Amino acid sequence: GALAGCTGQGLPGDDAFAALAADLKDNQAKGTAYELAKSLNARLPGARSQLLKTVRKLENADGQAALDAVKSVPFWSAPTTWPAIRSGTNSLTSFYLLSALDLRWNADGGVERVPPEQAIFIQVFLRTFFVAASVTLATLILAFPLAYLIANVPKGLAAILIVAVLLPFWTSILVRTAAWTVLLQKFGLVNDFLLLIGVTSDRLDLMYSRIGLIIAMTHIQLPFTLLPIYSVMRTIPPSQMKAAYSLGARPFTAFRRIYIPQVFPGVMAGCMLTFILCLGYYITPALIGGASDQLISNFIANYVNVELNWEMAAALSFILLVFTLALFGIFARVLGLDRLKLV
Repeated sequence: GALAGCTGQGLPGDDAFAALAADLKDNQAKGTAYELAKSLNARLPGARSQLLKTVRKLENADGQAALDAVKSVPFWSAPTTWPAIRSGTNSLTSFYLLSALDLRWNADGGVERVPPEQAIFIQVFLRTFFVAASVTLATLILAFPLAYLIANVPKGLAAILIVAVLLPFWTSILVRTAAWTVLLQKFGLVNDFLLLIGVTSDRLDLMYSRIGLIIAMTHIQLPFTLLPIYSVMRTIPPSQMKAAYSLGARPFTAFRRIYIPQVFPGVMAGCMLTFILCLGYYITPALIGGASDQLISNFIANYVNVELNWEMAAALSFILLVFTLALFGIFARVLGLDRLKLV
């Protein structure tokens, strides 16, 4: 009705302001003004206080007085206010997807970046990808030589090592994370060990830090990277490398040209599995990471459980899902699903 002529360019007419005044008075009478203010505040930061201020001005105002009361609040004459109101009347809206990418509709109906002080989600996504990539690289550095060792020792010793690798699976991720909260304390065992071997002369603040988070996640994710690599390594006959040596190949050349290409599917599968799992980590960043180390899953949980803003949580989850599917598609394209070796 009154918003039909509001296209996002300029301010609407008095009919829209009168309809706004009537809606605000109606919501106040029903006791839903606060919920309305909270909903609009999700679209326009600062709108909650302005809407409630307007509601107070409308308590004893009717007709022209109500119209003047609304117009007396500068917020309702701002160029970004009415496009945000109109977006809330549509059954389908791109508002939350744009917000999840730190974008918004401007007064001219185009898309623009939000002010730097309001931009948070791109930084959180980049932080999530960085932590996931760091953990993936760390687990690969540890998993490859360990998998090679297990694949080339006698079967009895290999069985013991495999049990040691699988041992963390016998406890929940919460228990393992809680254990790291003890180990990483300033007077914990990790700091004691670093002082003992002379790596540092002072105790480090590992708790609530990025490095502490990566250490804990690396330990938790190590089996997920190691097992696919080991499953490929154990199928490679040792005679292949011996044949390469007998034909004059240097050890490094034989390893690079014969062994690595065969292990590559397992490496890619393990890295992909670890990276994707790290994208959805919640409990470990919540307990070990600092305020600047929370990943996108922590924000999704906050919007679901605290803010009760399921729309924003869904938008963030959708973007994360699209990225994960795109990553899987790239892996499948480069390597081929038939070559992936998970177990």
